[in-house]
Amino acid sequence: MKSNYNGKSLPAEGRAIEFADGKFSVADRPIIPYIEGDGTGRDIWQAAQRVFDAAVDRAYGGKRRVEWFEVFAGEKAFHQSGEWLPQDTVDAIRDLRVAIKGPLTTPVGGGIRSLNVTLRQVLDLYACVRPVRYFAGVPSPVRNPEKMNVVIFRENTEDVYAGIEWKSGTAEAHKLIDFLNNEMLKGGAKRVREDSGIGIKPISPEATKRLVRRAIEYALANGRTIITLVHKGNIMKFTEGAFRDWGYSLARDEFRQQTVTERESWILGNLDANPDISPEKNAEMVEPGLAGAPAAFREQVVKEVAMTIAQIYHTHGQGKWKSKLLINDRIADSVFQQVLLRADEYQVFATPNLNGDYLSDACAAQVGGLGMAPGSNIGDGYGVFEATHGTAPKYAGKDVINPSSVILSGAMMFEFLGWDEAARLIEDGIARSIQQKRVTYDLERLMPGATKLKTSEFAAAIIENMEEATPPSRLFV
Repeated sequence: MKSNYNGKSLPAEGRAIEFADGKFSVADRPIIPYIEGDGTGRDIWQAAQRVFDAAVDRAYGGKRRVEWFEVFAGEKAFHQSGEWLPQDTVDAIRDLRVAIKGPLTTPVGGGIRSLNVTLRQVLDLYACVRPVRYFAGVPSPVRNPEKMNVVIFRENTEDVYAGIEWKSGTAEAHKLIDFLNNEMLKGGAKRVREDSGIGIKPISPEATKRLVRRAIEYALANGRTIITLVHKGNIMKFTEGAFRDWGYSLARDEFRQQTVTERESWILGNLDANPDISPEKNAEMVEPGLAGAPAAFREQVVKEVAMTIAQIYHTHGQGKWKSKLLINDRIADSVFQQVLLRADEYQVFATPNLNGDYLSDACAAQVGGLGMAPGSNIGDGYGVFEATHGTAPKYAGKDVINPSSVILSGAMMFEFLGWDEAARLIEDGIARSIQQKRVTYDLERLMPGATKLKTSEFAAAIIENMEEATPPSRLFV
């Protein structure tokens, strides 16, 4: 570890967070790097830091304190060094392990595709974790926003976000199209149009399984009872369909005693209800229309039923499966409808990258939008917490933006560090301020009788409303 980064010395009284044997070791004065962010980033970061410091001081009576250490990315870094993401910034986050950041601008005109994506890839922050819950009083476009209480685990390193693509008309695109048409698709009816842009969508068992593993560990540690694998496997069978299959495989191989798949629950439930049911009849109940299916498929389903009963009925049968963590799956477009109509039927989602991007924003829209949505990017031994909204440059410096996203991300960060008491103070302070209708303009304009506060004033209201409470359930395991 270096003593300075980007020309700045580390705080003398702080200590780096350490990680060994799968566990973090956090001193009472940890050094935590922060990236202020572009546009409104300065406004919301200044407000958030006040809230963080007040929560830690109130929770621990001055015995703990964060030693903040600014590192640079985005426009501020470019103006200082000519680089959008200096290597020293990446090194500092890697060496100090836990960081928090405001929103960053994606550079225009080439170079880095996205600073956020780049940070995730170079640090292998493979799980984007987005909890979405409702704070009473927040305006919502749905009738029962309180039904939304999910945690989304989005794979962060693969899918279309891997950035493997070639522009239409380039020599590289022509070369790949020629290979596809004349080698991989030779003799078939499918052809790629010659003027196409081309993108590659990699999804691997390794990346899928570590993401699903983290989601299952979270659910088991926090009393969640359902995990839903979200995919478009009916169309993309060998990428998103494989994500589903690998997710189920991971659950069976590593968490057999604690989990049951939805399909297994049907088989076991049928046998519980009728101990004399034959595998053939059970299969027909599990797979409607099976009688008219090809013989090979009928045999496959009957074999699946028999194997499930033989392998797990003694541990999961006679109703015991009802107490297991249920692993199911849903097609991506169906989930978008169901989180509107039946949000309370879902608890934890595990998704490929693009689906998770869409789904997390759609869920956030029901509980107040991205201004109320925290987020984090987690790897093995690393965590970067972030505001999930954009930079809103036209509001920069005006002290009007809702800072809740980065503040709630900070609460997630404190849970990650094991400082649950500080996290709960932050959440309670926000909840009480909203219930008092003392909010920033984005909420005030939709709340009759509300008092409009500036960004800085909202931070002051949160601090005023902090009260000691029991620690929350942990988000990280």
